[in-house]
Amino acid sequence: NFLNVFVLYTWFWSQIQDEFRGGKINLEKAQKLLEKLDIRCSFVHVKHIFKDNDRLKQGRITIDEFRAIYRTIAHREEIVEIFNAYSENRKILLESNLVQFLTQEQYIIEMSKTIATEIIQKYEPIEEVRKARQMSLEGFTRYMGSPECLLFKPECKKVYQDMTHPLNDYFISTSHNTYLVSDQLVGPSDLWGYVSALVKGCRCLEIDCWDGAQNEPIVYHGYTLTSKLLFKTVIQAIHKYAFMTSDYPVVLSLENHCSPSQQEVMADNLQTTFGDSLLSDILDEFQDRLPSPEVLKFKVLIKNKKIGTLLETRQRKGADKHGKVEEWEEVVEGEEEEDEWKDSMSDNLLLKDNQEKETEGKKMRGVIFGKKKTRKVKIALALSDLVIYTKAEKFKSFEHSRQYQQFNENNSIGETRARKLSKLKVEEFISHTRTFITRIYPKATRADSSNFNPQEFWNIGCQMVALNFQTPGMPMDLQNGKFFDNGGSGYILKPEFLRDANSDFNPHEITDSNPVTLTIRIISGAQLPLTNTSSNKADTLVIIEVFGVPQDQAKQQTRVIKKNAFSPRWNETFTFIIHVPELAMIRFVVENQVLITGNEFLGQYTIPLLCMNKGYRHIPLFSKMGESLEPASLFVYVWYVR
Repeated sequence: NFLNVFVLYTWFWSQIQDEFRGGKINLEKAQKLLEKLDIRCSFVHVKHIFKDNDRLKQGRITIDEFRAIYRTIAHREEIVEIFNAYSENRKILLESNLVQFLTQEQYIIEMSKTIATEIIQKYEPIEEVRKARQMSLEGFTRYMGSPECLLFKPECKKVYQDMTHPLNDYFISTSHNTYLVSDQLVGPSDLWGYVSALVKGCRCLEIDCWDGAQNEPIVYHGYTLTSKLLFKTVIQAIHKYAFMTSDYPVVLSLENHCSPSQQEVMADNLQTTFGDSLLSDILDEFQDRLPSPEVLKFKVLIKNKKIGTLLETRQRKGADKHGKVEEWEEVVEGEEEEDEWKDSMSDNLLLKDNQEKETEGKKMRGVIFGKKKTRKVKIALALSDLVIYTKAEKFKSFEHSRQYQQFNENNSIGETRARKLSKLKVEEFISHTRTFITRIYPKATRADSSNFNPQEFWNIGCQMVALNFQTPGMPMDLQNGKFFDNGGSGYILKPEFLRDANSDFNPHEITDSNPVTLTIRIISGAQLPLTNTSSNKADTLVIIEVFGVPQDQAKQQTRVIKKNAFSPRWNETFTFIIHVPELAMIRFVVENQVLITGNEFLGQYTIPLLCMNKGYRHIPLFSKMGESLEPASLFVYVWYVR
């Protein structure tokens, strides 16, 4: 066997010796040399390791010192142990050894020597070994750190679900007050709110429309000090980015406070900007049912109040009646926010007596709503006629909806009311969401743009669970994790039990279930992110959280590994019983234990259970704002069976 220590050393020296012809190298050159060797590394961690290996403390290292740095970063003992378990001589993996590993540990069902050969050719850096169809520890380490060994299933990164169901059969990525990038009262309005939401795959954007100067409608959070944007500028930005991430339809949810003349300007702006992309007429095959995301690819839908029926709209086409307006009671989201305010006041304000409660309520309502009242407003037909399959309709009751609501009418319900209904009338709520698109939005008291847990409303089939995309935290982690599925298209097909009219599914009472046993071994971490207060000596731990139906909610954590953020090893196994895997989300959180101030967040990763690969996998970590913290990762072993 030609593979021995000499061959490995020959390969290694051949890669690095040119860099040391001039003697020692500094930190920056060491970093570049590691990158040349395909070793992903954080500069902060490399800096600490460089300092530890710079024996003379001159800021420059020898070739032997660099080799020590390389081994520290590239050779992870947990990977060596797996390699040795399948290598017959602890030096190489034969092709047959690799096939055995991939079958037994990575759960590759349709395994063949061809797959093993391709992996060897792709990841083995030593030419002699590669030609012999074998794999060295160097190659095996590269493979284990590659995208092929990520936790997230590659098939979930593409649109793989059936996209021909009606719109109401999907969870739809939805943002609230999309124009805000800070709080709800005094923060700035910014086009970046729309751009960033669309880049994240958001498919339902909210636009708060008000009369502006020179007959130009503006966008801002009414009765507050938030800054203002021109409506036409907002939709121009949306037009530019609408289909950059996803081909599937975008819904513009208008909270419309404009006068008829400015509504006509809005209608003209929408038609001029979007052109044929704007859905402005009923589709012939869909006169009594909602079309599918597939049929509506590259289309923009307007969600707003509408005068009359779809057929009446079609009959008006061709007749020059635009410019005519009709009286219509304004029951836009603002009124529903008033209802939401009353609910949250009674639930949350612990005041001494009714008089004090009333005084405080009026005072705070004045801050948030100004003098908003239900009133008669005039709706321009030009704008009304652009509303086709997403007509905004005030929710009165489930009984009223069953009797009178039309297939193209959507409801918006505030979180407090929705939460009460989900507990008191859960079967009726699920029946409602099987038929009608239902949007849930944050309560009015969330002036800081905080978010509720979206999981409770996904559990009952609510299609549009609207979150403040600008606010980091667990709710947005769940949002990002859920909608990373199905190719990041912004549309996730609801489980059959939330679509089937014959299903008696109740998230609060799981009776007929075939549970999944999920086992996760947290093996180690690699180059965990460092914050201002943590160092590479941080005291690290991992928390695993399960989100889903109430019965599946769970949380477990590892022990703390002291003074090690570079390569902590936990080797701890956790088991969860998941009764409704179709709704389950798994969230991994890495923290630095800080006893005085509470644990410090370092990174997280959230994934739908059914998007998880089995076997040895690495988990990339993301920041609070959802940004990649590469190369920071966790190394785990996952197994589940039903």
